[in-house]
Amino acid sequence: MALAGLQLLALVLGLCGVTGVLVATVLPNWKVNVDVGSNIITAVAQVQGLWMDCVWDSTGMFSCTLKYSLLALPTHVQVARAAMVLACVLSALGICIATVGMKCIRLGGDKDTKTQASFVGGVCLMSAGISGLIPTVWYTKESIANFQDLTIPESNKHEPGGAVYIGFISAMLLFISGMIFCTSCIKKSPEAWFYPPKQKHISIAKPEGNSAYNMKDYV
Repeated sequence: MALAGLQLLALVLGLCGVTGVLVATVLPNWKVNVDVGSNIITAVAQVQGLWMDCVWDSTGMFSCTLKYSLLALPTHVQVARAAMVLACVLSALGICIATVGMKCIRLGGDKDTKTQASFVGGVCLMSAGISGLIPTVWYTKESIANFQDLTIPESNKHEPGGAVYIGFISAMLLFISGMIFCTSCIKKSPEAWFYPPKQKHISIAKPEGNSAYNMKDYV
């Protein structure tokens, strides 16, 4: 019963991670820059994402530009695109496989097959978590290095946006969910590890010495 509850917790964490990774991939605010200027009325907010860049001002005007050219993008943006898409695919696949391997669901065949499905699903979720951590950490590093560079004007400096934090938290949830699914396949009973099963001794009763001679009386 405790194992089923632990797998159910891992499933909830995995679903939250999948949702967060999808949202972070689509959101345009991976980098944020707010240029107030000399007047608050002329304040302009610029956000940069994996697929589009958006700009809006204090008057409410909002416009976005899609990034059509792949080769013109910086290296960290190209890697972030590929890594986040891979994280979405692996996380969705891992949730489907791990669900089949859950103890509380009557699918997946016998016990050994469900154990293997739970382990494979956990590996997929852990791989999705690692794939989601790479772009978020890289984007944060690039934003900090850009912000601390004295040669770059203040109007061109950006800070990590909300999508980076959502992606980082979601990737951690996926990794934790995968670890729970993988460790749920291991026998955690102390007796199974420290006390090997005792061999059963079968005792064969030997016939008494006079029984052979007693059988001759009936022949």
